[in-house]
Amino acid sequence: MPSSSSSSSSKEKDKEKDSSKAKKTTVVTKSKSKDEADGKATGIDDSKGKESAVGKTSSTASSSISNTGAIKSMTRPINTLSSPSSQQQNESISSGNSGNTNSPNLASSHPPQTQLTKVQPMTGVPNIRKDNRRSSSRFNISKNRELVKLPLMKEAATNERESLFVQKLQQCCTVFDFQLDPLSDLKWKEIKRAALNELIDYIASNRSVITDSIYPEGVRMFSINLFRTLPPTSNPSGADYDPEEDEPNLEVAWPHLQLVYDFFLRFLESPDFQPNTAKRYIDQKYVLNLLDLFDSEDPRERDYLKTILHRIYGKFLGLRAYIRKQINNIFYKFIYETERHNGVAELLEILGSIINGFALPLKEEHKVFLIKVLLPLHKVKTLSVYHPQLAYCIVQFLEKDPSLTQPVIMGLLKYWPKTHSPKEVMFLNELEEVLDVMEPVEFQKVMVPLFKQLAKCVSSPHFQVAERALYYWNNEYIMSLLTENAVVILPIMFPALYKNTKTHWNKTIHGLIYNALKLFMEMNHKLFDECSQKYKLEKQKEKDKLRDRDSAWMKIESRARQNPNYKAFATNQPELYRPIDNDDDDGGAANITAKEIEQEAKEASRTMQKGKPMIRRKSELPHDYSTLNALERHKRPNEFLNSATETNPNAQ
Repeated sequence: MPSSSSSSSSKEKDKEKDSSKAKKTTVVTKSKSKDEADGKATGIDDSKGKESAVGKTSSTASSSISNTGAIKSMTRPINTLSSPSSQQQNESISSGNSGNTNSPNLASSHPPQTQLTKVQPMTGVPNIRKDNRRSSSRFNISKNRELVKLPLMKEAATNERESLFVQKLQQCCTVFDFQLDPLSDLKWKEIKRAALNELIDYIASNRSVITDSIYPEGVRMFSINLFRTLPPTSNPSGADYDPEEDEPNLEVAWPHLQLVYDFFLRFLESPDFQPNTAKRYIDQKYVLNLLDLFDSEDPRERDYLKTILHRIYGKFLGLRAYIRKQINNIFYKFIYETERHNGVAELLEILGSIINGFALPLKEEHKVFLIKVLLPLHKVKTLSVYHPQLAYCIVQFLEKDPSLTQPVIMGLLKYWPKTHSPKEVMFLNELEEVLDVMEPVEFQKVMVPLFKQLAKCVSSPHFQVAERALYYWNNEYIMSLLTENAVVILPIMFPALYKNTKTHWNKTIHGLIYNALKLFMEMNHKLFDECSQKYKLEKQKEKDKLRDRDSAWMKIESRARQNPNYKAFATNQPELYRPIDNDDDDGGAANITAKEIEQEAKEASRTMQKGKPMIRRKSELPHDYSTLNALERHKRPNEFLNSATETNPNAQ
């Protein structure tokens, strides 16, 4: 008899598993089909608490910041730090928008995802121990850490499960030491780990389990385990942490922290979750503590925080303005005070999803945020860490309101780097994305200062800067804008292009310049000839001016030689004046013919590199393989979180 009862119970369990799997697959397929039908995310106007005029959607909250459908061009700056495997990841991110890259709906896809690992380890690179820049966080270790193993939820009677649920939540409030003595309390740590796993499964597979008594205990458990003092951003006795180069120090308490984060996400995602009840416990102070954790060096923790904050923003309308204000404060401190914060990329990823849902017309508050916060973020020296997400936010604003084009372009030109060539390449990447969504009328307002800067980039001695600028001539939409405004643009660009056909040291740049000149010549042959003649006349005037200057100095020196004291003076002084042949020689560029331009452009097109140029990391440093393995094993929340269909949280 016991064997028959156990077999029947196992069959019932198998049936429950099959039914739960079927439910999950139906929810996923429904949400996917709904997302495809809706096209792009729209927002809620939180001033009214209703859906905005932009439209309606039932896409999941996780799709707004987690899906990998980002535009291809937004991943170009990511490539600057990529290895072959990370390049494949970027390509998968790009695959979401396989249409025309010049379409007006470029930025309607999801923000580019923040990378967990910067590079893959090179084969043969030695594993060298580095300075420990910072320790793990400082937790308030519980004094009484002896736990009693409670009965399983499924074995408890139905009327006792709520009480048992509360007891397990209270039990999970015990905090253990993973740093000073990681081998201590192993038995009690395992009891807590098992309890957290059981709570996760219970809340995910059962309905009507989140009652009023669960809210305070669940929020309290999350607060006790996670809200803590983060260590300093650098070790005074060691090397400073370089976010562009160094691997992060991971939280040693992650085995428990991950389960706590997972439980809280399931808690927020549960169909039983009632924001009106939870708002008594998830308030402004709670959100502020949550935002403080974004400075954690562990990218796995920031990945969970990003998803949790986005859920809270979507479910609690009254907290939206406060969340945006506090994110602004973090950015202000980052830009003007510390220039150090680990979670800027994740916060921008959330904002990219929020901006995507702004109702039209844009509020003045949002325009101020663009001008006073997003644009100044370009001047921070660690721009490469968060540039893909920042560029996405900028493009989103321009798609929402094309009239913002002029202040955005002038802001980019204001913060344009002077001595940092890799950063200049990032600016050129972003500028092309802005041009892709720019209206022709708005383009005419900014084309003169814009192409004056591009002319400087084309003439840059750093070949990657010049190369990236010259790749603009491969963009069909930009070429259409150039064709319509060739009368203004060609005279600006012609001198820089024409001179560097011979004077630039890099042969690849020569080919790209000839290609650009050929396109200009085909665009307006008459204007091209006029610019060529004007250039030659100006060069001749410069030579005549130099000749006149030499002649004037020679006359002065001749008069000086007539002085009786000249010989005594000349023996103790260097030569007064030495004629200069031509300190601005164009290397014979003034004699280039149209036929030569066509031949050189044709030759360059054969050997031209396909795709956009990439920048290498500053150096290849030894890697911490344990850190890399831990980050590679991390499963993003969207990979296993089954989100219920809900109103889109992107809103004003």
